[in-house]
Amino acid sequence: MIHEALKFISDEVNRYLSLKLGSVTDPRLVLGNVAKLSENDQGGGSNPLSNRAILTLVNIEEDRVSRSPDNYRRVGDAIQYRNPKVFINLYCLFSVNRSNYDVSLEWLNYIIQFFQYRNVFTHGNSPLLHEKIDQLVLDMTSMNLEQLNQLWGVMGGKYYPSVLYKMRLIAIEDDTPEASGDLIREINITEQGIN
Repeated sequence: MIHEALKFISDEVNRYLSLKLGSVTDPRLVLGNVAKLSENDQGGGSNPLSNRAILTLVNIEEDRVSRSPDNYRRVGDAIQYRNPKVFINLYCLFSVNRSNYDVSLEWLNYIIQFFQYRNVFTHGNSPLLHEKIDQLVLDMTSMNLEQLNQLWGVMGGKYYPSVLYKMRLIAIEDDTPEASGDLIREINITEQGIN
């Protein structure tokens, strides 16, 4: 579900950028690791990340509050035992690698503007959302200068105009039941004990 969620957000942002900046054949925003950029990649070159906005997954966090303690489900006339779903939050870094700094800031502004316009994605307002994803909520995450320095230091040290968003509530679940059994339909009590 991680890839499906990131790809969906990337496609939605690209549609918005096309509305604001005009349509192009290649996407303006691509999924990629911003740490793979080098000095020679700014503004051109053979690297698929050059001259683009880049969506990079920088952290995954489990949301333990949303986790259900129940590990069983009724399916038809049976009970299936499964481990509970794992709910995760994804920290998504949107950075812009353009040779023209003004254009980088313009693109970054449009990305922020898009999430101000729509930060909640459901099947009602986004029919292309993957059927196993109920909803996505994106909130901007502010970092102080020390945190920003640590983040970019881990990724190679070169800073690009960027913004960090927390994507909430991606559910990860395997469809294979751990065990299954029949429903208890009746309990009989006699003088000798329980049957």
